[in-house]
Amino acid sequence: AILEKFRLGQNISTMAARPLITVYNEQGEATSNTVTLPAVFKAPIRPDVVNFVHTNMAKNKRQPYAVSSKAGHQTSAESWGTGRAVARIPRVRGGGTHRSGQGAYGNMCRGGRMFAPTKTWRKWHRKINVNQKRYAMCSALAGSALPALVMARGHRIEKIPEVPLVVANGIESVQKTSNAVKLLKDLNAYDDVERCKNSKKIRAGKGKMRNRRYVQRKGPLIIYNEDHGIRQAFRNLPGVELLNVDRMNLLNLCPGGHLGRFCIWTQGAFEKLDGLYGTWRKASTEKSSYNLPKPMMKNSDLARLINSEEIQKVVRPTKPAPQRAHIKKNPLKNLGVMLKLNPHAKSTKRAAILAQERSKAARSNVVDKKRKAAGKKQ
Repeated sequence: AILEKFRLGQNISTMAARPLITVYNEQGEATSNTVTLPAVFKAPIRPDVVNFVHTNMAKNKRQPYAVSSKAGHQTSAESWGTGRAVARIPRVRGGGTHRSGQGAYGNMCRGGRMFAPTKTWRKWHRKINVNQKRYAMCSALAGSALPALVMARGHRIEKIPEVPLVVANGIESVQKTSNAVKLLKDLNAYDDVERCKNSKKIRAGKGKMRNRRYVQRKGPLIIYNEDHGIRQAFRNLPGVELLNVDRMNLLNLCPGGHLGRFCIWTQGAFEKLDGLYGTWRKASTEKSSYNLPKPMMKNSDLARLINSEEIQKVVRPTKPAPQRAHIKKNPLKNLGVMLKLNPHAKSTKRAAILAQERSKAARSNVVDKKRKAAGKKQ
């Protein structure tokens, strides 16, 4: 009953407004066409689910590797046993060379095998629940529609007119890379491509020797419905990737498991999302009885809920801060406490110190005079 005031509607689909998104033409100009924001962009954003699914999906591209089964054992060695005041590690046979008598086989020996040699029958791949993968994809799409998350990934979207950015279907017929560059410049999205181009660097580590010499940032992701040359036009631009809306991949939508990839949609692909993922009212037409995941809370504004009058009037009042017991201090040993009790004690103590110094000076003068007198007699 307390939370009833904050419920934003009986049906999840009315939880947030679904605004109209402007469609831009190939010259970067706004047209009179608009499309309704698909419901998937209002799905709950779960970075934990996205990161878990991304981690497991990335493992499915690995190739098995292992050290040679013979490594470290390609020598004739036998332990000398006990009684010779040396370790019982197997030792190389023979003589006449430095190698004879050296330890072999063990992982602590020079030229020996590694500990627990790797095998090719390791569990390389991971199975992922279909519903989890779909949940992660919905979260990734919803995250790509929030400018704050897109900018947090480092994308340069300060000048683009709208997020998500929807362009007319005419760009699917672009076949020349020069036309693709002009299109991105007209949409003010080329800054992100320049960022990727300038970020190309030589990889740190041994990967540079293993056909992975260069690394660079990720740029815009172009999602299209039909390929009439768009892949050929955009494929050579640094950082730019392309996806078919029917075969979207979480590894491209969330590189590194991080939400907020800058996406450029064609109108046909954008309008297809409600059919792919459905809404909270209507199931998906492309998937078998699939509806969008529902948020755990109708209203996730916890600060507003906790500070509301309805909740504040039923919670117990704030407890007063506990008061510590004061430690009794001896004024005869602690000057600060003595001054609180007797402010005149400061003057009294100073007078006593000065009197002591004067007395000490007078005594030293008398001793000096007697010493001088004794020296003259001698």
